[in-house]
Amino acid sequence: MLTFKRGEKFSKKAHTIFIPVIDGKVSASEISKLFNLDLADELSFFWQGEKPLKAGECFEIPVSAEGYKCDRLIFISLGKLENSDLRLAGAALGRKLRGKEGLAHVELKLKAAQAKSFLISANLGNFTWTLKSNSKELNLNLEITDVDEAIIHQAQTISDAVNRARQLIHTPSNIKNPEWIARQAKKYANGAKVEVKSGVALKEFGGLRAVGGSSPKPGPRFITMSYEPRRTSGKSKVNSKVKSKVKHVVIVGKGITYDTGGISLKRPYDIMTPMKSDMAGAAACLATMSALKDLEVNVKVTALLMCAENSISATAQRPGDVITHYGGKTVEVLNTDAEGRLVLADGLAYAVKKLKPDYLIDIATLTGSATLGLGKQYAALYSRNLKWIKELREAGEISGDRVWHMPLIDDYESALESDIADINHTADKGDFNAGSVTAALFLEQFVDETNWAHLDIAGVGRSESDSGENPKGGTGWGVRLLLEWIGKLK
Repeated sequence: MLTFKRGEKFSKKAHTIFIPVIDGKVSASEISKLFNLDLADELSFFWQGEKPLKAGECFEIPVSAEGYKCDRLIFISLGKLENSDLRLAGAALGRKLRGKEGLAHVELKLKAAQAKSFLISANLGNFTWTLKSNSKELNLNLEITDVDEAIIHQAQTISDAVNRARQLIHTPSNIKNPEWIARQAKKYANGAKVEVKSGVALKEFGGLRAVGGSSPKPGPRFITMSYEPRRTSGKSKVNSKVKSKVKHVVIVGKGITYDTGGISLKRPYDIMTPMKSDMAGAAACLATMSALKDLEVNVKVTALLMCAENSISATAQRPGDVITHYGGKTVEVLNTDAEGRLVLADGLAYAVKKLKPDYLIDIATLTGSATLGLGKQYAALYSRNLKWIKELREAGEISGDRVWHMPLIDDYESALESDIADINHTADKGDFNAGSVTAALFLEQFVDETNWAHLDIAGVGRSESDSGENPKGGTGWGVRLLLEWIGKLK
């Protein structure tokens, strides 16, 4: 676990000191004197003038000074201070400190937003998760100079939230199930109100029951997390509810704790191995909610976690079934492996009818088609609100959770037609070959006129390698984006 702490200058107890390299130059005169080194000369020796260090590249030299614990200096390039450069450099620092305990030091003479990006990525790069029997929790502090306490606090809160989502995603499905997710929501609520519906309380949620009714484990759960903004009044620091009108954001997360595909079993079978991450949308929602109080967000936020396990049993839904969603719309099920949109549909319809949000967002590892179109670097963003799309794209570029606006093509709506129900859920009619688009069009059937955006994170929600800010496995994608956008909402 990496914890940030502010320091006036480097401590004698620091075992590692990081030297930022900005556009090929260093500035650390005190450290130069302490270790009797010409840092610029050391840099040129390793660089050898051939080409500038790329952002995130680093090298180290052994050092010693009487009374100081530090035994190595690590030069780390911040590139040209672009946001992407700072994230790469921060992640590289975090990786260098993996498996370490004690205290490390870095001096960041950066603007507030730049330091925030760097520090968030440092914590993300440091993330590890294991169930090995000989593992132990490592307590590591990163001492930071020349950065305001408020920025350090924000970076710690946001990055801890992302890592919290990662922990949820990495947890194996023999441990986690919908009931377990509900317990985690209560554990990390941090002031948010948590309500859990199960059993007969889900009578009207046809999609959630159809998907989760096949599991032998505790059945599906509809989890609501509600955050009300508060302000501190005067020196007494007495909290009081904000009386003025505030925006209400509702985020709906797909929480399939394991996805076999149901009767439409996934093939080849080895693609089921990473399906513990099919609840990444719900994990992002839960983690986002856990950070709102500490960031003093002045927006009302409600998260709906639609949790179920898509398994196989005598009670599993079948291709050809017709289900009735919350609100009454009937849907013909054609492929039980397209289960995510079924649970989301219930959540969206409930949000529109019961919560009447100003903004409604769903986030889900929904379609492989999104990955085919955009790869692993961008999430697919669907919405008809161009102003909001611009805001989300800007928030994505700042935070690192990048999105790409995709079209809701009205001509493809005919693919949703059904002979026996209001619509079919796989957009099976016609041959449009646009699975991510038609999945979004299906979800749009449940939002009426509400201001709605859909984030398909199938590509970005999981990484196949340990690189950049991401570990191999769940990335926690969406937490940074949501916190960045919600934090600026007025």
